[in-house]
Amino acid sequence: MKLKNILKKLNAMTTATLTTTKWGFDQAHSEIRFKAKHMMISTITGEFKNYDVTIETDGDKEDDFTNASIHYTADVSSIDTGNEQRDGHLRTNDFFSPDQFPKISFASTGMKKKEGNKFLLTGDLTIRDVTKPISLDVEFEGKMVDPWGNTKYGFTINGKINRKEFGLSWDVVTEAGGILVGEEIKIHASVQIAKVKSE
Repeated sequence: MKLKNILKKLNAMTTATLTTTKWGFDQAHSEIRFKAKHMMISTITGEFKNYDVTIETDGDKEDDFTNASIHYTADVSSIDTGNEQRDGHLRTNDFFSPDQFPKISFASTGMKKKEGNKFLLTGDLTIRDVTKPISLDVEFEGKMVDPWGNTKYGFTINGKINRKEFGLSWDVVTEAGGILVGEEIKIHASVQIAKVKSE
């Protein structure tokens, strides 16, 4: 009897360990954007209109995202900064060159709790086939049940990269000696996710 109970507990522990929870990404109530300095005196905001996000967590703790596996891919040709001429330039080989490098991607490698509701998300970012590790600051904004009974979780994500490290090296110096496009690119996201219900 004792052996049977022990085996039962071990089986329950193994099942819990292998449990994977899938999360749906709510694009209608989320935004993932980047910001770049123009001539160092103003900021241009852009985004990729077509993208996909998959999120999975392991274990049976619903609110534990420290073991989350996050993958993001975006269609480079869908870049939108609110100006057609600028977007056309960004689609050339000076920048993203979607004909050669149609996707950019991010794959998480870890999620570490810092304090309170703040986390550090690490992962590999790939642009123009150049892959480098980056770190992003994540803040858990809370959870709320929507009118349809879905529990939504909200997060704010911020970070920055140097575009030239990813092959986005085009630049022009103005007559006054200023840089036309800043090297530092800020990343900002405000997202909502919900657990995918089992069928």
